Amino acid sequence: MEKIKGLIDAPFTPMLANGDINLEPIPAYAAMLAENGLKGVFINGSSGEGYMLTAEERMALAEKWIAAAPAGFKVIVHVGSCCLRESAKLAAHAAGIGAWGIGAMAPPFPKIGRIEELVKYCEAIASAAPGLPFYYYHIPAFNGAFLPMLDLLKAVDGRISNFAGIKYTFESLYEYNQCRLYGNGRFDMLHGQDETILPSLAQGGAQGGIGGTTNYNGRELVGIIEAWERGDLETAREKQNFSQAVINVICNYRGNIVGGKRIMKLIGLDLGPNRVPFRNMIDDEERSMKAELEAIGFFARCNRF
Repeated sequence: MEKIKGLIDAPFTPMLANGDINLEPIPAYAAMLAENGLKGVFINGSSGEGYMLTAEERMALAEKWIAAAPAGFKVIVHVGSCCLRESAKLAAHAAGIGAWGIGAMAPPFPKIGRIEELVKYCEAIASAAPGLPFYYYHIPAFNGAFLPMLDLLKAVDGRISNFAGIKYTFESLYEYNQCRLYGNGRFDMLHGQDETILPSLAQGGAQGGIGGTTNYNGRELVGIIEAWERGDLETAREKQNFSQAVINVICNYRGNIVGGKRIMKLIGLDLGPNRVPFRNMIDDEERSMKAELEAIGFFARCNRF
């Protein structure tokens, strides 16, 4: 099974002022990401407010992204849901419209507390699209599924034929690397934290990753990998430190889903508001965030249209 090389973006869902999804910006959005070095998108996930969208909205977004994708640009569709039957429906739809792959995080309700429960959940979704690679999206801060991922890999090995790997969005670089080493690197371990790409490279991993700040800081994050590959450790360190400085700013404005989405407006692609119950930024906050970003030189280095 093909392993992903390079960084995949987790895009925001464009929305109109009334909260309806807005498909119109997606072709320009896809072109911008590809131009800035991203290798694809993982849509309808946490950055895309996927759990707050209807199944019909999620399918419409998947269709638009696949239609807009440049040649060679991977579209992975997050299909996780609190309703397993809905997840299977979304997975089959993704396969039918030509998605490159699918993924799912554990549902926030009911909370999954055992590996076998998680395996059965993944198994039911993956079997609905057996021809596509399936990625488990490990983000326990969102759903409380603080389960050992090495045990998950051991449990799915030989049981879920299209289980490709894990989008690993958690702080344990030790566990991440142990999963990467399992079975002589059998599974694709996609690094999911933009703030620690470099230390994962140093362990020998992070050949591929999925990020949220890549929406507006992708050039710098791609640059970390490029600098590492040419042996330029000082540049890689500088770019990693800069990416952390950007993250420090968005943490002051309710994180990537809220603050990051507003940054898109500041760099020229207005993707609209977040859905309730997210608390949208007000104009004074936008001005304050812009000033903080200017202070670290962000606008000279951010993604370009």
